[in-house]
Amino acid sequence: MANFDKNAAEEELNRLSVEMRYYEQTAETLQQRIGMINAAITDLTYANMTLENMEKEKDDAELLVPIGGSSYIKVKLASSDTVIVGMGAGVSIEKTLPEAKEIVKERLDELEKTMNSAQQQFAQVAQRINAGRSQLQNLLARVRQGKA
Repeated sequence: MANFDKNAAEEELNRLSVEMRYYEQTAETLQQRIGMINAAITDLTYANMTLENMEKEKDDAELLVPIGGSSYIKVKLASSDTVIVGMGAGVSIEKTLPEAKEIVKERLDELEKTMNSAQQQFAQVAQRINAGRSQLQNLLARVRQGKA
């Protein structure tokens, strides 16, 4: 009968090991997703701040525009009341400043909801990982006691 228990324990160990690998991979995927969402939130936050500050600028105001690599070019603002907004799939359209601000705000709100959801999923997976590790440790202890 002890042999049956040992086989059952080994099967349970294998099942828990596979389950733990699955949850760890899921946690890693969620962490990557959270990182990408954070990057998008940061990008939209900068866009939002720029749009807020644009309201204070007049036409022909001299601005520094980032071009990447911590480099900037000086430009003159042609119009402070319109903005070209990317709509996705390579499509951009001209919007008024208030419309552009609203689009950016809506996108930020949606990303924050997505972030909250991803963080909740991550917390649930982390909890399952911790519970699984505890089960593995208990099972290993029982198997070791059976061998002694």
